[in-house]
Amino acid sequence: MYHKATCDIKKASIGPEHLTATSQVTKDVFLFIQKRELGLRRAPPMDSVNKYMSHHMPGLFREKECNVGNINKIFASQWLSDKQVVYGTKCNKLIVCDLMNGRETHIPSLRSSETSSPAVCPCGIHSISINPSRTLLATGAENTNDLAVYKLPTFDPLCVGENGHKDWIFDVTWLDDEFCVSGSRDSRLCLWKIGNDDDSSSSPHLNLQVPEYTMKNPIAIRDVDKSVKVRALAYFDDRRELGVLSLNAYFHLWDIERFTEIYNRRLPHSRENVCMAVSKLKTLYAIGSQSHVNLVDPRSKNTLTTIISKYRGQGIRSVSFRDDMITIGTGVGMILFFDIKAGKYLESGCGHSCHLSLGRGWLLHDENYREYFMDQQYPNAAYTHKYNDMGNKLFVAGGPLPAGLWGNYAGVWS
Repeated sequence: MYHKATCDIKKASIGPEHLTATSQVTKDVFLFIQKRELGLRRAPPMDSVNKYMSHHMPGLFREKECNVGNINKIFASQWLSDKQVVYGTKCNKLIVCDLMNGRETHIPSLRSSETSSPAVCPCGIHSISINPSRTLLATGAENTNDLAVYKLPTFDPLCVGENGHKDWIFDVTWLDDEFCVSGSRDSRLCLWKIGNDDDSSSSPHLNLQVPEYTMKNPIAIRDVDKSVKVRALAYFDDRRELGVLSLNAYFHLWDIERFTEIYNRRLPHSRENVCMAVSKLKTLYAIGSQSHVNLVDPRSKNTLTTIISKYRGQGIRSVSFRDDMITIGTGVGMILFFDIKAGKYLESGCGHSCHLSLGRGWLLHDENYREYFMDQQYPNAAYTHKYNDMGNKLFVAGGPLPAGLWGNYAGVWS
């Protein structure tokens, strides 16, 4: 096992320019292990370790598929611990999964009050967000245009945010431990103030299936200029700015202190702009579209770098940064890795691109499938992917790309 891992690390090296750095990092890690045996606790430089892991872990990853039953398409996920993840589905289920034994816990959806009008065509949970202190989790409520907030780690319900959006909530991001922003298909942003204790101004609501929780209204509602459906949010806390992505290919930058827009710009690739991530290290926003990942520098309105997908036309469904690496989840069952510093996709030792191929997952063979889809193969789209804190595990989930198919995929790569 040790010999195979060593060989894989060598194969994952992407060029002689990295050999010296890799040798130094290996030495740092080795010395740390030696010193730890002697009772010394000083860790090796974290920057070196993180860069080493981000470049070499993809080549070592192995898949363990998770059996998640007959739910439909996992759109959002978060790690709760090194053993547990929480995910949300198109069929509007919020589920905690223990990755060690496969046990699942279904978290009850939170009902809104009678003053809330549900979205015309509900479409599940698209976002799960945890506040910085990891004490609160925000996601979609039973009405998919309302916000549900739970206490962690118990998942006791805290409140429902309502009367803000008229259509599905596509994304939620925390600004700090008590303020969060939601973006919706109605082209609006809502700012919410959430406390660990019930606000005395909120009205209590008793649900027979779950403990008592409260109702809250947003403290501010803003229309996003030129937006047709707010699709994704990314908060850059060091700069106190919020990146907003709309489906009609506009990137908006918002000043979060004033909750007003700084500027917006039209993106060059107009189709299927559905996901976004931010890197504080690189001061970049990554935006996934049908065939490209666009890198936007918020410091310059006209600066933009384009990464062409290796699978054009099939869609970028999820994107994330980890040090110098961009991880790209596609609509064709592939996870790709792009090295920003080298300016190219991560390669194995033999010159081929380093990628992960998702497993088969589960697909419902109903009448709709037999009539319209039976004669073709449909790989699973990677709608969500999340690294654990150490970066040595990657949770990937999704399902078939066509809207008419019911199915799912979930797997842990480690």
